[in-house]
Amino acid sequence: MIVRVAILVLCVAVQGRGSPMATTYDTIIVGLGPAGCTAASTLAQAGKKILALEAQNRIGGRVKTVPFGDGVIELGAEWIHGTHPSRVYDLAIKNNVSIISQNLGFEAYRSNGTKADTALINELFEYTLEVQEHPPETPQPLGQFITTKIKEYLGEKHPDVLKDKDYVDEILHFLDLLVDNYEASNSWNDVTTQTHYVDLEGDQHMSWHRNGYSTLFDILLNTYKGGPGYPNLEIQLNKEVVLIEWPTDPEQLVTVSCKDGTKYTANNVIVTVSLGVLKESHKTLFRPTLPGKKIKAINSTSIGVVDKIVLSFERAWWPKGLSFFGFLWDENCLKRVRSEDMWMTQIFGASCPKGSDISMTLWTSGNGAKLVEKLPEDVVKRKIMEILRKFLGKHFTIPEPVAMIRSDWHSNPFTRGSYTYDNVDAPKYPDARIHLGEPLLDSAGKPRVLFAGEATDPTHFSTVHGATDTGYREAMRLLPVTSKI
Repeated sequence: MIVRVAILVLCVAVQGRGSPMATTYDTIIVGLGPAGCTAASTLAQAGKKILALEAQNRIGGRVKTVPFGDGVIELGAEWIHGTHPSRVYDLAIKNNVSIISQNLGFEAYRSNGTKADTALINELFEYTLEVQEHPPETPQPLGQFITTKIKEYLGEKHPDVLKDKDYVDEILHFLDLLVDNYEASNSWNDVTTQTHYVDLEGDQHMSWHRNGYSTLFDILLNTYKGGPGYPNLEIQLNKEVVLIEWPTDPEQLVTVSCKDGTKYTANNVIVTVSLGVLKESHKTLFRPTLPGKKIKAINSTSIGVVDKIVLSFERAWWPKGLSFFGFLWDENCLKRVRSEDMWMTQIFGASCPKGSDISMTLWTSGNGAKLVEKLPEDVVKRKIMEILRKFLGKHFTIPEPVAMIRSDWHSNPFTRGSYTYDNVDAPKYPDARIHLGEPLLDSAGKPRVLFAGEATDPTHFSTVHGATDTGYREAMRLLPVTSKI
């Protein structure tokens, strides 16, 4: 925490220096999430003079570690997904930061208060992940495909379960919500079976636990354990960029204008804002406007919402070592609750974060998540406790929470979503992510506006490691081919 406070103090001091137009930078980086910080670090290590502008009052983008309960919790990215080849995992290990594997096997409960067949639900969940590795030749909605495969599997392995249509519907609703939380989709039928996403090798759920995911940014910016940072990297927070003027004339500079009236010039700019921000602002953010190919890529790619509601208690009332509770909503309960509080039925479970022993995270996505963001805090807290007691009250004595915090990735004007996924139309635009990541060139063929961020990674989108890889990719585009950072 001391290091991060030091960064903030430095940023405030920098903002007070003279006229910003007096300095021309090699590169301006817009956005200091994983992609922006990786690009900044890579270029700074190569000796370039860098200005990094971040619209929010903190570094991290869609990674957000906050003190909570008896430790820290993650309101954004939670885990390192895979260990090889992972720039994120390698940085942690290289800097002797301990990383803990988190088993996401869950105990399943039904909305009538009874315990479900946990072994069966976990088995079907594993099968759901497995069948996605073998998609049909002709693309179709993912949910439609999984539903067919699950019913075939039940018919072969558990024919008695298949006879109970209501129970099967409960399970399918639960699996739908699980997939939605993986994809950030509103429905698993919004996702295509023909995705280009590729898992990294190794453990898919490695937690930074009490270190916090924000440790990654201390490492990237050379401030970990009191590091001095980079003298040629200038960071400014609370700097919303509203206009990027990029010239086709090789002799002219790129000009970046901020909402507060300040302007900065550089040879080039790396834009790392989320796809949600590009969708909302690209028409006014760039001058000249973006080429049609890139606009089509922005419009055809989807960014969804995954939100968290985190409660802390005076003590943990759940079994020690438990990672996840899964919630299966029966049809009668779904109908009744949907008529008044649809968003409640989008809560598919609760996890126990590794960073706090007395905190519990409830997960939601899609339209339900968007609704949660708009509701008063006391309403959310009361309804969440209703859910916990509905599913778990017959098995545990659940006290009132002492604190609550929640994410707001859709409402946040500087994110407008959590991460991207391949929608059902993605097969029609197989090169969309490549087009998203293509730079804007001047008449001499030099890159003047470059694009990074998880949405621009064709195979590792939606992840922090994908975002960091794109930041490195764009930084290296600006360095001599002999550079090795």
